[in-house]
Parts: sequence; structure tokens; C-alpha cells
Amino acid sequence: MTSAAGDGPPEYDAGLLGPGWAGSAAAAATSDGAYLRALLDAEAALTRAQAALGLAPNGAADAVTRAAAGRFDTRSLAERARSGGNPVIPLVADLTRAVGEEHGPYVHRGATSQDILDTATMLVAVRALEPVLADLGRTERALARLAAEHRDTVMPGRTLTQHAVPTTFGLKAAGWRSLVLDARDRVTRVREALPAQLGGAAGTLAAFSAYGAGDATALPGAYARELGLAEPLLPWHTLRTPVADLAGCLAFTAGALGRIAEDVLTLSRTEIAELAEGSGGGSSAMPHKANPVRSTLVAAAARRAPQLAATLYGSLAAPDERPAGAWHAEWEPLRDLLRLTGGAARDAAELTEGLRVHAGAMRDHLALTHGLIVSERLSAELAPLLGRARAKELLTELARRSYAEGRGLRDLLAEEDDVRGADLDALTDPARYTGSAGALTDRALERR
Repeated sequence: MTSAAGDGPPEYDAGLLGPGWAGSAAAAATSDGAYLRALLDAEAALTRAQAALGLAPNGAADAVTRAAAGRFDTRSLAERARSGGNPVIPLVADLTRAVGEEHGPYVHRGATSQDILDTATMLVAVRALEPVLADLGRTERALARLAAEHRDTVMPGRTLTQHAVPTTFGLKAAGWRSLVLDARDRVTRVREALPAQLGGAAGTLAAFSAYGAGDATALPGAYARELGLAEPLLPWHTLRTPVADLAGCLAFTAGALGRIAEDVLTLSRTEIAELAEGSGGGSSAMPHKANPVRSTLVAAAARRAPQLAATLYGSLAAPDERPAGAWHAEWEPLRDLLRLTGGAARDAAELTEGLRVHAGAMRDHLALTHGLIVSERLSAELAPLLGRARAKELLTELARRSYAEGRGLRDLLAEEDDVRGADLDALTDPARYTGSAGALTDRALERR
């Protein structure tokens, strides 16, 4: 087989259709090569754990560890995986051959394929989540800076797409940061709890007892320590909490970052232009465009993530002691979810670090409703003076006239005898009606 260009073998997993994750640390940590490395690490650790408990000679542990550090043919393993339904079966054959006749029998001894693949998946997840957490940290710091810098930068607050009341960009950025911190905390908790998997053929550890273990229940803990994973309370072949927890924290993270991206996409529209990406992407046909590419890719990830998580949640309904289909259905969606979220975290860090805030445009847009953006305040302030019914009637009429005559609400109010003596400049200034936005921003920035 040759590549489309006819210049050599095809490249798999290059990310040609995945610019959101291509070239990211998460892509590298979830590649076929990275998965193979995790599988080999899991196999070597199993032999070392058995040696630590006197169930295998130290020489076997050394031999398997050395052999596992060698090179194995990923493509051959993938093609041979079809016969048994997973890549562990051909890998065990190749690793056993590489270890040699003396210590080969200690490769994979007592384990089942799911033990190794589940454990490798946990290793891949731990390794892939490290750069995700680093990028979430970058994003959080960038947003903290923006929130502090724009604590009092007034802008229109929008509800159901329409101008509602004034708010501040500082509060908006502080809200974004709060979501990022929520994502960080969830990812951190899940990552620290990801367990090794070891149960044998049906989750009873029986084979390890047959091979001489006096207390086979000690082996999963020794295995987990070899790998730096959490010790499982029980074999979890059909108890898929670790995978469901991963699905949840990853989908939440993608959605939290997508929330930021959606705001940036809206506020960077040509006719709004309150925000702009630091370095927009170009268009193949329109030289004038600087597209919000980082936001676009993050938003795309946020749309895909829930469906991938749904597949993983669906696999919770796994039958018997080891399932047919439910387990197999997890592999690709989980890897896709790790990649998507890792790429989104990278892009969100770049987006927020380079985000440009156009405070002048925000201020100008406060006047688009001819002053009606403070009508809520006027209703509250004028009710004691005019009575609630009269205040509502007056403001409704002036709102109509404001649009019909193209005049500002302040000027129309000034002509009303009922409100003479009121400080109309203060009452109609949007910058003086941001409520507790500043205090809420300060409170949010106290969170670490």
C-alpha cells in the first residue's frame, strides 16, 4: 500500500482531519506508539509485581522489562488483533518470543487481555491528562489577568441574544476562569484515582493462586505501585466507573472551554468586534479575513465530546464477568475524547493568552439601545417617585419614542415634568449600573 501522493507508506493518526488535536501533546500521548508503550509497560510491571511477591524470579522481571523496552511492529499487531479481537493477544506472543525460552513463561502469567489493555488505557489517560492540566493552568492564569485588568470595563450584558443590563468584561472573564478551575479540579481528582486492572479470566485472581500466591489479593496493589496507578478495590472488568469518570471530566472540560469559545466567536463578529483573537487564521478565498480559528476548534471539540462520552456511559451496562462489545466499544471513543479535550485545552490556552479586548467597542455598544439598557434601574428608581404603574407606563412610552424618534432616553426623560430634579446623568449612565460586578470579580479571583 502506498500513500495518496505515491511517495511511501501511509501515515496513520497524523490528524489530517483533526486540526484541533493534531500536533498536540495529547495526540502524542494517545498515539498508537504511546498505546503500545503503555501495553508493554503494563506487561513488564505485572512480572515485576509478581517477582516482588515471590511469584516469579527476579531474573524474569529483568528479562521481561528489558524485552518490553524493545521495538515492536505496531501495524503488524493491529492487523493480527482482528483474530482475537484485541491487540494484547499478538503482543503477548511477540513479547514472549523476545524474552526468550527461559523467562518467556512469566510473560502475562495469570492475566487476561482486558487486565493489560485496561491498565494501559489508564496509563495513557494519566499521561495524556498531564499536558491537559498544564494547559488549563495557562488558561486560568490568562483569564485571571484579563479579569483583573478589565474589572471595571463596562459592556452590554446579553440575555437571549439581546442587550439586557450592563455588566463588565472582568466579570465575564472571571466566570470563564471559574469554569476552567472546575474542569481542572475534576480532571485532577479523576487522574489521581485512575486504577490498575488485575483480575484474571473472570475477576477472581484464581490463576495467581494456582501459580502459588498465598494471598492473591495483595497482587493488584503491588501491580498498581509498579505503575504509579491507584490500587483497585475490586477487579473492574464490568464495573466501569474509572472510564465513566474519565468520560465525565473530559466532556465537562471540553464544554467549559467551549463556553469561552462561543463567547469569543460571538463577540469577535465583524459587526460586534468587542474581542479578537491574537492571531486569527486566514481564508483561502478572502484575504481580508482573520478568522477566530482557535475558538472555532475549541467549539468543535465541545460539540463532539458529549456524544463520545455518551458511548462510554453506555458501556456501563456491561454483562457477565467480562463483556463482549461493551468493553470493545470504549477504546476509540475514549482515545478520541482524550485527544479532543487535549487539543481544546491547548487551543484555549493560546486563545486566552492572546485575546484582545476592545473596550472602546464595548463602551460604544452600550448606547445601541438609546439608553434603554438601564431601564431596569429606572423602573426601580422611579417607582417610589411616580408609583409602580405610572413608572412602567412612562418608560414603555419613552422606549417606543426613543426608537421612533432616534433620541436618547435621557433626553426624553428630561422633558418629563414628573422626573424633574432627578439626577438623570447618574440614573442613565450604564457605567453606574453594574451592580456588584466588581465585588463578584474580586471574589472569583480569590479562588486558587
